[in-house]
Order: sequence, then C-alpha cells, then structure tokens
Amino acid sequence: MRNEKDSQIDFFEKVYDVVRQIPYGKVTTYGLIAKHLGSPQAARMVGWAMNKSHYQENYVPAQRVVNRNGMLSGKHHFNGEHVMEDLLMSEGIQIKNDCIIDFEKHLWDPEAFLK
Repeated sequence: MRNEKDSQIDFFEKVYDVVRQIPYGKVTTYGLIAKHLGSPQAARMVGWAMNKSHYQENYVPAQRVVNRNGMLSGKHHFNGEHVMEDLLMSEGIQIKNDCIIDFEKHLWDPEAFLK
C-alpha cells in the first residue's frame, strides 16, 4: 500500500521532469508546473520540490523556476546569495531587484510545449 510520502516523492519526480525540459534562457512558475501536472493548487508543493532539487543525482535547473511575478523567490535555497541570479544572467536573462526584466518574454508554459 502506498503512503503519502511515496505520493510526494512521485510528485517531486514529475516536477523535476518538467523542470529539466525548460529551455535554456526560459523560465516558468511554480503555479504553471502545478497546473501542468494536474494539481493547480499545488504551487507550494512545487516549491518544496525545488528546495530539494539540489540533492538530486540528475541535475535539475531550479534557477528556471520563479514565482508568478517573475521574482527569484527561491534564491535563498541556492548555495550563495546571488547564485540563482548569476545562473539566469548567464542564460541571457536580465534581473533587477530580484525580478526578471521582460518576464513575459522569457516565460515558458509547459502546457503549450509538453503533452
């Protein structure tokens, strides 16, 4: 019999699968990932998955997941104050005051690209 922890692990793995498919130079939101996975109310759980993504064997580009306003809300989970910002800037995304400039231009919606 499956327990709640197994379900959470399965959900986290689905999140990581989506995040690994975000193209270079693009970002998505916790909410868009949750919606794509059929759990539109689970944006916070996507955030929890991102917090643990740094411990995955296969790389998860967690810097590409931001909040619905384009803010780098998960930056404190990276190993250094500016790591998330530096990673995004290395992909050509400009940041000002912890917020993505031209957010809509960089936004990638998994619903539009993943089936």
